[in-house]
Amino acid sequence: MTKDELRAELERQEQRYKDVYGGEITTYAAQPDPERKPWRKRATVQDQAFQQELQKIELELKQAPAEIDNPLRW
Repeated sequence: MTKDELRAELERQEQRYKDVYGGEITTYAAQPDPERKPWRKRATVQDQAFQQELQKIELELKQAPAEIDNPLRW
């Protein structure tokens, strides 16, 4: 169905409504879609605990780099 066919069908329906019900048709412009905001995930307790553990591991790595470089040293 093309736009012209759709317009013609809507005009026929409008005329039939006016004839049958004696009503008045009010047409409105289409409302714009609301703006979508980016979705953000809140950090759960598990996410926060995981981040804390990562920070602890990073601190340990910074404090003892010599042991990590050569862990099999006798």
